[in-house]
Amino acid sequence: MQNQRKIEILSNLGELFLQASNALEKGKESDHELVNKLVEQTALAKQQNSWFTDSSIQTAFNAWGNALNLDNLNAWLKAYDFDIEQKKVGVIMAGNIPLVGLHDALSVLISGHELHAKLSSKDRILMETVLFILGEIGEEWKSKIKQVEQLKEVDALIATGSDNSARYFEYYFRNQKKLIRKNRTSIAVLDGNESKEQLEGLAKDVFTYFGLGCRNVTKVYLPEGFDKDRLFEAFYSWKEIINHNKYANNYDYNKAVYMLNKVELIENGFLLLKEDENLHSPVGVLFYETYADWKVLKDKLSTQEEEIQTIVSHLNEATHTPFGKAQTPELWDYADGVDTLAFLQEV
Repeated sequence: MQNQRKIEILSNLGELFLQASNALEKGKESDHELVNKLVEQTALAKQQNSWFTDSSIQTAFNAWGNALNLDNLNAWLKAYDFDIEQKKVGVIMAGNIPLVGLHDALSVLISGHELHAKLSSKDRILMETVLFILGEIGEEWKSKIKQVEQLKEVDALIATGSDNSARYFEYYFRNQKKLIRKNRTSIAVLDGNESKEQLEGLAKDVFTYFGLGCRNVTKVYLPEGFDKDRLFEAFYSWKEIINHNKYANNYDYNKAVYMLNKVELIENGFLLLKEDENLHSPVGVLFYETYADWKVLKDKLSTQEEEIQTIVSHLNEATHTPFGKAQTPELWDYADGVDTLAFLQEV
């Protein structure tokens, strides 16, 4: 299949996502049957995974709809040559946020391989629906999309999971080429000169998807003397998040544990701010540390690269992500910094 045909299919998928987001927002049916099918499945997806809400699903639809436009797709695919032998590529998907496994699925199909997708039980309904839609708007891919419960006789593997599951994948698929992703999180570095709008962008990076994604900020580094009230002022618009039952349960539990252990906290009723050296904070908690010198901190963070998905800041660093953009990566912003399409070219 020529690149232009792939781009056409993916651009059409992007437009369907935007229409589905619009239909969700307005609560109205679309004129497009596939859009209505996708919207209908969101209700079942919310029943399957109570972390999925109309808002979070709509956020995912918008992110994909905006990413899959013609300019982005042309820029993404122009650097690759897909004249390769077709192989069977297994993809073990995560399900912590809506459609988190879609980039890997699209990458396999774009590269010309056969997709053997093991869907997460947490995001089965939405992913099943999107893969069905892909086969409908791209007939050439329909026979290449396989949903499986066991990955047998695959030539290569892409897997996303915990550090423990990664060890299992490494052993079980020791004879296959593989791309295995482990636990990562994202952090933010402030220098004190951030605008109100930038700090409100940081709030999006913290709270979108309830903080469950690897691109969610779970720790902030603050310059010495930073007024933490500035964070809470910027975060205030997210106060309704505490009305989500599972988020509230996590917040209450973590608060109780910290109080029993006499841990010093700063809180605002929906977020616990805790000074901590660790990067991975639990749901409802944001870790922070203060620093005196960016160069010293930069050297420290370089030793933790294997744990960090992205760094959010407005510092003049090419690899950093702007405030408010952590959950809207470009198509070529590969997870863990490993080029998925380049890997698939070598399978």
